[in-house]
Amino acid sequence: MRWDNLGESPSALFGADVVSRTVDTPEFRGITFHEVRARSIVNRVPGASRMPFEWTVNPYRGCSHACVYCFARKTHSYLDLDTGQGFDSQIVVKVNAPALLRRELAARRWRGDHIAMGTNVDCYQRAEGRYGLMPGILTALRDHANPFSILTKGTLILRDLTLLQQAAAVTDIGISVSVGFLDRELWRTVEPGTPAPERRLEVVRTLTAHGIPCGVLMAPVIPFLGDSPDQLRATVRAVAEAGAGSVTPLVLHLRPGAREWFMAWLGHHHPHLVRRYETMYTDGAYAPKWYQRRITRQVHELAAEYGIGPARPGEARRLPPPDTTPGPAGSPGDEASHHPAEPTQLTLL
Repeated sequence: MRWDNLGESPSALFGADVVSRTVDTPEFRGITFHEVRARSIVNRVPGASRMPFEWTVNPYRGCSHACVYCFARKTHSYLDLDTGQGFDSQIVVKVNAPALLRRELAARRWRGDHIAMGTNVDCYQRAEGRYGLMPGILTALRDHANPFSILTKGTLILRDLTLLQQAAAVTDIGISVSVGFLDRELWRTVEPGTPAPERRLEVVRTLTAHGIPCGVLMAPVIPFLGDSPDQLRATVRAVAEAGAGSVTPLVLHLRPGAREWFMAWLGHHHPHLVRRYETMYTDGAYAPKWYQRRITRQVHELAAEYGIGPARPGEARRLPPPDTTPGPAGSPGDEASHHPAEPTQLTLL
């Protein structure tokens, strides 16, 4: 493996000392952990990225969530590891991440900028239950009052609830949970290593109940499998019932590395859709703008209907009954007409 040629920046991040461990317990069966000592942990986002932040911290590479569409799969090829099964089962663990972060935050050149986590692979994947890197990371951020955000599918974030509350008392933090759909059959095949969608929504409910605002990244919306009006309505309604402060749709995008793995999965589970996907994604990694706008508009209309959006502290959410049918978009008094219909299209690291 090219450990000493690897990096999220031009300089090599890892030294030659790598300890690889295969753990034969039920929760980690078939997974190998490569323990490395990173040379840096706060990484600058490339200028060409569409992300609204400049710095990230990623304590892991590879992810046992095994989401077949994961945009980060390509990064495993930089390690000479397979972007398919290898991405799911060969997990790089930056064992010195907490101490390294504390050192970098204390450096005179650090300006206290916002740090995003979970933007590459999930920092609360199953490996975190074994290595416990996030408490040290959150403690360092709290002690330096450094603003940060976390995006996760993992319920393990609730273990660190007290640390999150302490950090929120001294700096700005943002938590988002990723829930793209509720369909259990789709979940079992496309996100086999993740907690079920309803368990992720319990995370939203718990964080909100403890005074930590939490949004939902409705991602990915999967064309022809998770994008019907009924599916979108059910997901947005569940997000609202969980108390989320916002919901942001993100249509499936298929970058190199993820595209090949996803299309193989699609051919096995839904062969009748292969041709439609080839047509939809013929021009690149992203679905056509018209499709993205349609999904964004529908989700924004549903969000307005179910009362998701800026609210005064303590304001109760009023949810319409399940069989409520919304009026036409843009009609007088329709809240949805005040929501932008531009699609959310992000380039993630």
